Amino acid sequence: MALDLVYKPDALAAALAETSRLVEAQLDALLPVPETAEARLIEAMRYGVLNGGKRMRAFLVMQTAQLFSVNQTCAARVAASVEMLHAYSLIHDDLPAMDDDDLRRGQPSCHKKFDEATAILAGDALQTRAFEVLAEADTHADAEARCELITALATASGMRGMVGGQMIDMQAEGKTLSGPEITRLQALKTGRLIQFSAEAGAILGRAPQAQRHFIAAYGRELGGAFQIYDDVLDETASAEELGKTAGKDLAQGKATMVSILGLDRARAQAERLAEQAAGHLDSFGEKADLLRSLALFTVTRKS
Repeated sequence: MALDLVYKPDALAAALAETSRLVEAQLDALLPVPETAEARLIEAMRYGVLNGGKRMRAFLVMQTAQLFSVNQTCAARVAASVEMLHAYSLIHDDLPAMDDDDLRRGQPSCHKKFDEATAILAGDALQTRAFEVLAEADTHADAEARCELITALATASGMRGMVGGQMIDMQAEGKTLSGPEITRLQALKTGRLIQFSAEAGAILGRAPQAQRHFIAAYGRELGGAFQIYDDVLDETASAEELGKTAGKDLAQGKATMVSILGLDRARAQAERLAEQAAGHLDSFGEKADLLRSLALFTVTRKS
Protein backbone atom coordinates (compact mmCIF):
# COMPACT_ATOMS: atom_id res chain seq x y z
CA MET A 1 0.00 0.00 0.00
CA ALA A 2 1.30 3.48 -0.89
CA LEU A 3 2.34 5.44 2.15
CA ASP A 4 0.19 8.44 1.25
CA LEU A 5 -2.91 6.24 1.58
CA VAL A 6 -2.23 5.61 5.28
CA TYR A 7 -0.68 8.98 6.11
CA LYS A 8 -2.50 10.62 9.01
CA PRO A 9 -0.75 13.98 9.48
CA ASP A 10 -3.16 15.36 12.09
CA ALA A 11 -3.07 12.18 14.17
CA LEU A 12 0.70 12.03 13.84
CA ALA A 13 1.12 15.67 14.90
CA ALA A 14 -1.09 15.09 17.93
CA ALA A 15 0.78 11.90 18.88
CA LEU A 16 4.17 13.61 18.51
CA ALA A 17 2.97 16.47 20.72
CA GLU A 18 1.69 14.03 23.35
CA THR A 19 4.98 12.13 23.26
CA SER A 20 6.88 15.38 23.77
CA ARG A 21 4.68 16.24 26.74
CA LEU A 22 5.12 12.85 28.41
CA VAL A 23 8.83 12.53 27.76
CA GLU A 24 9.68 16.09 28.73
CA ALA A 25 7.83 15.56 32.02
CA GLN A 26 10.03 12.51 32.58
CA LEU A 27 13.18 14.43 31.68
CA ASP A 28 12.23 17.22 34.04
CA ALA A 29 11.76 14.71 36.86
CA LEU A 30 14.92 12.76 36.04
CA LEU A 31 17.14 15.86 35.91
CA PRO A 32 16.31 17.97 38.98
CA VAL A 33 18.62 20.91 39.66
CA PRO A 34 20.29 20.55 43.08
CA GLU A 35 21.22 23.38 45.40
CA THR A 36 24.84 22.26 45.32
CA ALA A 37 27.99 23.18 43.43
CA GLU A 38 27.20 20.97 40.42
CA ALA A 39 23.96 22.87 39.67
CA ARG A 40 25.52 24.55 36.60
CA LEU A 41 26.24 21.12 35.11
CA ILE A 42 22.62 20.00 35.47
CA GLU A 43 21.40 23.33 34.08
CA ALA A 44 23.54 22.71 30.98
CA MET A 45 22.23 19.14 30.72
CA ARG A 46 18.66 20.39 30.89
CA TYR A 47 19.42 23.08 28.32
CA GLY A 48 20.74 20.45 25.93
CA VAL A 49 17.86 17.99 26.29
CA LEU A 50 14.85 20.21 27.04
CA ASN A 51 15.23 22.60 24.11
CA GLY A 52 12.60 21.14 21.81
CA GLY A 53 13.16 18.98 18.77
CA LYS A 54 10.98 16.47 16.95
CA ARG A 55 11.34 13.79 19.67
CA MET A 56 11.25 11.25 16.85
CA ARG A 57 13.37 8.72 18.71
CA ALA A 58 11.19 9.06 21.80
CA PHE A 59 8.12 8.66 19.60
CA LEU A 60 9.50 5.41 18.18
CA VAL A 61 10.01 4.03 21.68
CA MET A 62 6.51 5.01 22.80
CA GLN A 63 4.73 3.77 19.67
CA THR A 64 6.48 0.41 19.42
CA ALA A 65 5.91 -0.08 23.15
CA GLN A 66 2.19 0.47 22.55
CA LEU A 67 2.18 -2.37 20.02
CA PHE A 68 3.15 -4.71 22.87
CA SER A 69 0.96 -3.16 25.62
CA VAL A 70 3.89 -1.78 27.64
CA ASN A 71 3.16 0.43 30.64
CA GLN A 72 3.30 4.06 29.46
CA THR A 73 5.51 5.28 32.31
CA CYS A 74 8.07 2.55 31.68
CA ALA A 75 8.11 3.42 27.98
CA ALA A 76 8.46 7.14 28.75
CA ARG A 77 11.51 6.44 30.94
CA VAL A 78 13.21 4.58 28.10
CA ALA A 79 12.21 7.32 25.67
CA ALA A 80 13.74 9.90 28.02
CA SER A 81 16.92 7.84 28.19
CA VAL A 82 17.20 7.82 24.40
CA GLU A 83 16.65 11.57 24.28
CA MET A 84 19.44 12.07 26.82
CA LEU A 85 21.79 9.96 24.74
CA HIS A 86 20.79 11.81 21.57
CA ALA A 87 21.20 15.22 23.26
CA TYR A 88 24.70 14.29 24.43
CA SER A 89 25.66 13.46 20.85
CA LEU A 90 24.33 16.81 19.58
CA ILE A 91 26.09 18.82 22.30
CA HIS A 92 29.40 17.19 21.45
CA ASP A 93 28.75 17.34 17.69
CA ASP A 94 28.36 21.13 17.88
CA LEU A 95 31.71 21.64 19.64
CA PRO A 96 34.50 23.49 17.79
CA ALA A 97 36.57 20.29 17.57
CA MET A 98 33.68 18.53 15.81
CA ASP A 99 31.18 20.32 13.53
CA ASP A 100 31.74 23.74 15.14
CA ASP A 101 28.13 24.94 15.03
CA ASP A 102 26.78 27.88 17.02
CA LEU A 103 23.09 26.99 16.52
CA ARG A 104 20.97 24.05 17.61
CA ARG A 105 17.17 24.03 17.22
CA GLY A 106 17.21 27.77 16.66
CA GLN A 107 19.03 28.49 19.93
CA PRO A 108 22.70 28.96 20.83
CA SER A 109 24.53 25.63 21.03
CA CYS A 110 25.29 24.41 24.54
CA HIS A 111 28.94 25.52 24.38
CA LYS A 112 27.84 29.00 23.27
CA LYS A 113 25.20 29.28 26.00
CA PHE A 114 27.59 28.05 28.69
CA ASP A 115 31.21 27.29 27.69
CA GLU A 116 33.11 24.47 26.02
CA ALA A 117 34.18 22.69 29.19
CA THR A 118 30.67 22.77 30.63
CA ALA A 119 29.22 21.51 27.34
CA ILE A 120 31.65 18.58 27.29
CA LEU A 121 30.76 17.66 30.86
CA ALA A 122 27.02 18.07 30.19
CA GLY A 123 27.29 15.64 27.28
CA ASP A 124 29.26 13.18 29.39
CA ALA A 125 26.73 13.37 32.21
CA LEU A 126 23.71 12.98 29.88
CA GLN A 127 25.26 9.84 28.43
CA THR A 128 25.86 8.24 31.82
CA ARG A 129 22.45 9.32 33.13
CA ALA A 130 20.82 7.63 30.13
CA PHE A 131 22.27 4.26 31.13
CA GLU A 132 21.55 4.86 34.81
CA VAL A 133 17.84 5.34 33.98
CA LEU A 134 17.75 2.10 31.98
CA ALA A 135 19.34 0.23 34.90
CA GLU A 136 16.78 1.42 37.45
CA ALA A 137 14.02 -0.98 38.54
CA ASP A 138 11.32 1.59 37.70
CA THR A 139 12.15 1.14 34.02
CA HIS A 140 11.20 -2.57 33.95
CA ALA A 141 10.52 -5.17 36.63
CA ASP A 142 12.55 -7.77 34.72
CA ALA A 143 16.31 -7.30 35.22
CA GLU A 144 16.96 -9.26 32.01
CA ALA A 145 14.95 -6.72 30.03
CA ARG A 146 16.90 -3.86 31.61
CA CYS A 147 20.22 -5.52 30.80
CA GLU A 148 19.10 -6.08 27.22
CA LEU A 149 18.14 -2.41 26.86
CA ILE A 150 21.51 -1.31 28.26
CA THR A 151 23.47 -3.62 25.96
CA ALA A 152 21.45 -2.63 22.89
CA LEU A 153 21.82 1.11 23.55
CA ALA A 154 25.55 0.76 24.24
CA THR A 155 26.02 -1.11 20.96
CA ALA A 156 23.93 1.41 19.00
CA SER A 157 25.76 4.43 20.42
CA GLY A 158 29.35 3.27 20.84
CA MET A 159 32.28 2.32 18.63
CA ARG A 160 30.14 -0.04 16.53
CA GLY A 161 27.38 2.54 16.23
CA MET A 162 26.98 6.30 16.52
CA VAL A 163 30.47 7.20 17.78
CA GLY A 164 32.15 4.93 15.24
CA GLY A 165 30.08 6.59 12.52
CA GLN A 166 31.09 10.04 13.73
CA MET A 167 34.75 9.05 13.51
CA ILE A 168 34.31 7.81 9.94
CA ASP A 169 32.41 11.00 9.09
CA MET A 170 35.26 13.19 10.34
CA GLN A 171 37.88 11.15 8.49
CA ALA A 172 35.84 11.30 5.28
CA GLU A 173 35.77 15.11 5.04
CA GLY A 174 37.14 16.17 1.66
CA LYS A 175 37.29 12.58 0.42
CA THR A 176 35.16 10.75 -2.13
CA LEU A 177 33.35 7.73 -0.70
CA SER A 178 31.37 5.13 -2.60
CA GLY A 179 27.63 4.64 -2.14
CA PRO A 180 28.08 1.56 0.09
CA GLU A 181 30.68 3.39 2.19
CA ILE A 182 28.33 6.34 2.76
CA THR A 183 25.45 3.98 3.52
CA ARG A 184 27.54 2.29 6.21
CA LEU A 185 28.71 5.62 7.63
CA GLN A 186 25.14 6.86 7.93
CA ALA A 187 23.86 3.57 9.32
CA LEU A 188 26.38 3.82 12.14
CA LYS A 189 26.23 7.56 12.82
CA THR A 190 22.43 8.01 12.69
CA GLY A 191 20.65 4.78 11.81
CA ARG A 192 21.69 2.59 14.73
CA LEU A 193 20.20 4.89 17.39
CA ILE A 194 16.96 5.21 15.41
CA GLN A 195 16.83 1.43 15.03
CA PHE A 196 17.41 1.00 18.78
CA SER A 197 14.57 3.43 19.50
CA ALA A 198 12.21 1.23 17.52
CA GLU A 199 13.51 -2.01 19.02
CA ALA A 200 13.34 -0.67 22.59
CA GLY A 201 9.55 -0.95 22.65
CA ALA A 202 9.76 -4.57 21.56
CA ILE A 203 12.41 -5.28 24.21
CA LEU A 204 10.21 -3.69 26.88
CA GLY A 205 7.26 -5.77 25.69
CA ARG A 206 9.31 -8.99 25.59
CA ALA A 207 8.06 -9.45 22.04
CA PRO A 208 8.61 -12.70 20.11
CA GLN A 209 11.72 -12.81 17.91
CA ALA A 210 9.72 -12.77 14.66
CA GLN A 211 7.99 -9.52 15.62
CA ARG A 212 11.23 -8.02 16.88
CA HIS A 213 12.79 -8.81 13.51
CA PHE A 214 10.11 -6.78 11.71
CA ILE A 215 10.45 -3.87 14.14
CA ALA A 216 14.24 -3.86 13.77
CA ALA A 217 13.93 -3.87 9.98
CA TYR A 218 11.48 -0.97 10.15
CA GLY A 219 13.88 1.02 12.33
CA ARG A 220 16.84 0.25 10.08
CA GLU A 221 15.12 1.43 6.87
CA LEU A 222 13.61 4.44 8.63
CA GLY A 223 17.05 5.46 9.90
CA GLY A 224 18.42 5.28 6.36
CA ALA A 225 15.58 7.38 4.99
CA PHE A 226 15.97 9.93 7.78
CA GLN A 227 19.69 10.52 7.23
CA ILE A 228 19.46 10.76 3.44
CA TYR A 229 16.62 13.24 3.74
CA ASP A 230 18.67 15.20 6.29
CA ASP A 231 21.33 15.49 3.59
CA VAL A 232 18.67 16.80 1.18
CA LEU A 233 17.46 19.36 3.72
CA ASP A 234 21.01 20.54 4.43
CA GLU A 235 21.20 21.71 0.81
CA THR A 236 17.62 22.88 0.28
CA ALA A 237 16.33 24.32 3.58
CA SER A 238 17.20 27.62 5.24
CA ALA A 239 18.88 28.02 8.62
CA GLU A 240 15.57 29.32 9.98
CA GLU A 241 13.76 26.17 8.84
CA LEU A 242 16.49 23.83 10.10
CA GLY A 243 17.17 25.62 13.38
CA LYS A 244 20.89 25.16 12.68
CA THR A 245 23.43 26.30 10.12
CA ALA A 246 22.40 25.26 6.61
CA GLY A 247 24.76 24.10 3.86
CA LYS A 248 27.48 22.88 6.23
CA ASP A 249 27.81 19.43 4.66
CA LEU A 250 28.84 20.88 1.31
CA ALA A 251 31.04 23.56 2.87
CA GLN A 252 32.92 20.99 4.98
CA GLY A 253 33.24 18.44 2.17
CA LYS A 254 31.08 15.90 4.00
CA ALA A 255 30.36 12.54 2.38
CA THR A 256 26.60 12.38 1.72
CA MET A 257 24.28 10.57 -0.65
CA VAL A 258 23.44 13.93 -2.23
CA SER A 259 27.12 14.38 -3.12
CA ILE A 260 27.14 11.20 -5.22
CA LEU A 261 23.49 10.86 -6.34
CA GLY A 262 22.37 14.46 -6.66
CA LEU A 263 19.30 15.93 -4.99
CA ASP A 264 16.57 14.22 -7.03
CA ARG A 265 18.00 10.71 -6.85
CA ALA A 266 18.86 11.08 -3.16
CA ARG A 267 15.29 12.21 -2.42
CA ALA A 268 13.95 9.23 -4.39
CA GLN A 269 16.21 6.85 -2.47
CA ALA A 270 14.95 8.24 0.85
CA GLU A 271 11.37 7.75 -0.30
CA ARG A 272 12.08 4.14 -1.33
CA LEU A 273 13.55 3.39 2.09
CA ALA A 274 10.52 4.96 3.80
CA GLU A 275 8.21 2.72 1.75
CA GLN A 276 10.29 -0.33 2.64
CA ALA A 277 10.22 0.63 6.32
CA ALA A 278 6.43 0.80 6.31
CA GLY A 279 6.25 -2.55 4.54
CA HIS A 280 7.88 -4.27 7.50
CA LEU A 281 4.85 -3.33 9.63
CA ASP A 282 2.25 -5.25 7.59
CA SER A 283 1.75 -7.93 10.24
CA PHE A 284 0.79 -5.31 12.87
CA GLY A 285 -2.25 -4.06 10.97
CA GLU A 286 -3.85 -0.70 11.77
CA LYS A 287 -2.13 -0.53 15.16
CA ALA A 288 1.04 0.54 13.35
CA ASP A 289 -0.53 3.30 11.23
CA LEU A 290 1.18 6.08 13.17
CA LEU A 291 4.54 4.40 12.61
CA ARG A 292 3.72 4.23 8.90
CA SER A 293 2.79 7.90 8.99
CA LEU A 294 6.14 8.66 10.60
CA ALA A 295 7.90 7.01 7.66
CA LEU A 296 6.23 9.41 5.22
CA PHE A 297 6.77 12.38 7.53
CA THR A 298 10.48 11.54 7.61
CA VAL A 299 10.81 12.22 3.88
CA THR A 300 8.44 15.21 3.62
CA ARG A 301 9.44 17.26 6.69
CA LYS A 302 10.88 20.77 6.54
CA SER A 303 13.50 20.38 9.26
